[in-house]
Amino acid sequence: MRTRAAVLCAAAALLAGSLSAAPAGAAPLPHLNWKKCPTGDYPTLQCASLKVPLDHAHPSGRQITLALSRVPHTAKTSQGPLLVNPGGPGGSGLTLAGFVASALPRSVAAQYDVIGFDPRGVGRSSPALVCAPGHFKTVRPDTVPATAALERTDLARARSFAAACGRTYADVLPYIDTVSAVRDMDSVRRALGAPRISYFGYSYGTYLGAVYAKLYPQRVRRLVLDSVVDPAGVWYEDNLGQDYAFNERHRALMAWIARYDSTYHLGSNPEDVAAEWYAMRAALAKKPADGKVGASELEDTFIPGGYYDGYWPYLAEAFAAYVRDKNTGPLVEAYENLGAVGGSGDNGYSVYTAVQCRDANWPGSWTRWRADTWRVYGKAPFMAWNNTWYNAPCAFWPTARRKPVNIANAALPPVLLFQATDDAATPYAGGVTAHRLLARSSLVVEAGGGNHGITLSGNACLDRYLAAYLTDGRVPRGKGVADAVCAKSPDPKPLAAKAASTSARGSALHGLLGFRR
Repeated sequence: MRTRAAVLCAAAALLAGSLSAAPAGAAPLPHLNWKKCPTGDYPTLQCASLKVPLDHAHPSGRQITLALSRVPHTAKTSQGPLLVNPGGPGGSGLTLAGFVASALPRSVAAQYDVIGFDPRGVGRSSPALVCAPGHFKTVRPDTVPATAALERTDLARARSFAAACGRTYADVLPYIDTVSAVRDMDSVRRALGAPRISYFGYSYGTYLGAVYAKLYPQRVRRLVLDSVVDPAGVWYEDNLGQDYAFNERHRALMAWIARYDSTYHLGSNPEDVAAEWYAMRAALAKKPADGKVGASELEDTFIPGGYYDGYWPYLAEAFAAYVRDKNTGPLVEAYENLGAVGGSGDNGYSVYTAVQCRDANWPGSWTRWRADTWRVYGKAPFMAWNNTWYNAPCAFWPTARRKPVNIANAALPPVLLFQATDDAATPYAGGVTAHRLLARSSLVVEAGGGNHGITLSGNACLDRYLAAYLTDGRVPRGKGVADAVCAKSPDPKPLAAKAASTSARGSALHGLLGFRR
């Protein structure tokens, strides 16, 4: 659920053509003024903007602006718009449109107008939320509250962030939530002049797409959900589930490092490697590396390894350099590349908290949070307290709460779901639950895969199912829980062999998806 919006997304758009989207049934339709985006990575990417109501219950009231991007179809016959979303909440989708259009087979992409968008509050949309600039400035308190004083310090940070959001965006926060973002998506559909849309979402974007399909089933043409949020756990229980899953992914990284002991010299037994890692954590808690990377920042640096194993060689190099050579440079560099939060991250976290804290009820008693986290920590220490503090502002959030949307749906055309069995950010059970609730869905599983976001990242088997579905709606139909199973992508190799083991497309995708769902 947690995400840091990728920095690559932030510079994707130069916006033009801000016109209002009228409520359903009103006329005339808004006109989108598409102009070339100033990006060299995707030269066919176009940008525009669209005004939508802050409160969709009052469409003539205050308007806000959504940033949009587009790669137009080139085939003679169009299958209409394909909206894409990278997750979050808080992730920018502008550049993702260019990536998806270039990563799909050319004949498939040519049939769609691939549409990216920054959801309300995000990135180039306006207003863009930044509740507390520098909230993640180093060095932060240790996430594990070993003393009452440290717990009070961490609680004060969480309260302060929630209070800052309430002061700065009191008039906006009640409308930063999944349902409001879904209403915006239908405004985008209307502005595009499309009777129906197709949708392709990763991570939190799967919940966003499923809620859109629930509210507007007649507007859905095709629906692809990759790395599926468990709709039964929105959001407190989902975060607890993540803690166990990330602990297992961290153990998998320790086992991978042990396998290459001849390279890293950190031990040939995974338990020995893990002991070295926790010893490093304890040392950094006392003396942060270069005054930048303490225990909390170390966790932030290694959490991305739970999302994408392509980062493992870099994390292992930094780990070995610190332990074996007493060299802090690679660790600080890894933190700056993978864990540090800049301006776009401040925005992404602000929207993340605003959406999740508004979307659902959270425990109001800190006693419940504390007891649950210590219970999880006893079995899965890697991310338990880090995840709790990341979400702790929701215990003090200044807006009323919505109820999660029941995504159960029998009114849709065939839907295609993708899920890795060892995904940590959105554990496998969530994909199975969504498959059961979406009556005509098909589930494609990457057996043994642990990456988060698995299509268009180098697995040809998965991508064949995606391409077939987007071409003519074909979905696999099996007899078990999974309708189709693909072998997982190969594990990475140490950096010396990286060229032969890491998918460039996978690295590009995960740079856009960011971290923390």
